[in-house]
Amino acid sequence: MNYITNEGYRRITAQLKKMWFSERPAIVKAITTAAAEGDRSENAEYQYRKKEIRELDKRIRYIEKHLKDINIVLDKPNNNHKVFFGAWVSLEDIDTTEKITYRLVGMIESQPEKGEISIDSLVAKSLLGRSLGDKVTVKLPTGKNKKYIILNIHY
Repeated sequence: MNYITNEGYRRITAQLKKMWFSERPAIVKAITTAAAEGDRSENAEYQYRKKEIRELDKRIRYIEKHLKDINIVLDKPNNNHKVFFGAWVSLEDIDTTEKITYRLVGMIESQPEKGEISIDSLVAKSLLGRSLGDKVTVKLPTGKNKKYIILNIHY
């Protein structure tokens, strides 16, 4: 089952709307202009814009496909001391004392650069159901383990 936060749903649908009604028409217009310049096989602008629209259309299809069977999670869990979908979790690396905060979100809305990680990620799977103060071991794809302690959980 695909889950998404309410914030993520609003952001993704706004992004989709922008792609359909702003970005795509602008690219189509640029393609038309470039095509009018003559030989399309040697027209770099035309080739670039065709590639750009293919990539945009691919992203649009991806989003629309995943939005068809999505469940928007509106409710917060009754137990705020455990990690569930939508939680912001602050961790401390036991070895380095480095602190990091993640939010567990749906795959389609994840933005790792902003600390929003997919519920399907190794870190998220290791955190689900854990409580404040728990020590968590995350198995990395490299075979190494990272150990964290949960400092804070909020929704």
